[in-house]
Amino acid sequence: METQTKTAIILGATGLTGGILLQLLLEDDRYGKIKLFSRSSVGLSHKKIEEHLGDLMHLEQFKEDFKGDELFCCIGTTKSKTPNKETYKNIDYGIPVTAAKLCTQNGISTYLVVSAMGASAKSTVFYNKVKGKMEDAVLNEKIKNTYIFRPSLIGGKREEKRTGELLFKQLMKVMNLVLVGPLAKYRSIEPDAIAKALVIVANTGYEVNKIESDQINKIAALSD
Repeated sequence: METQTKTAIILGATGLTGGILLQLLLEDDRYGKIKLFSRSSVGLSHKKIEEHLGDLMHLEQFKEDFKGDELFCCIGTTKSKTPNKETYKNIDYGIPVTAAKLCTQNGISTYLVVSAMGASAKSTVFYNKVKGKMEDAVLNEKIKNTYIFRPSLIGGKREEKRTGELLFKQLMKVMNLVLVGPLAKYRSIEPDAIAKALVIVANTGYEVNKIESDQINKIAALSD
């Protein structure tokens, strides 16, 4: 009897974590189709990939094609890349929340979204507050399997230059050595760890909805 393969949706496959996630899913026999929704093409030709290009600020336009078994949302920007607060909110709140609504409408039962450490709707820091409100709105959709990943500073090399962030990442490599015990969740985390953990949780579930950075690393280690 032929095993039924799943269809995964990725938002943010052109980004660092999303790109690694895409590669993992392409190599995973449990997935037969991977739908990518983005502004620009990932530039890969593969029998599993189905690309839908357009403005994700208007994600509703893709409703008819936005169907699958699991949704991975790796969308995110930064203060330096998107200094305008309204635009930042439209990306980091608007896209993940609209995606959650589409999950509800189209019967997608598993939604995994990458948020950030310190996210809280009650935060006095604008960026943390936006992430926190996003988390609350996503959970409010009551999708059967909802998992929010809350990584600390994400390592890895990006295409765009972020001098200040690069220096901080180098500092964090040193700090990681002393961040132990309860402080372990503040260590910087590699994008491949996040991607591995996303795949594992999508297929096995997890005991809590919100997964902190140190837990992400522990889950990722299960694949090694």
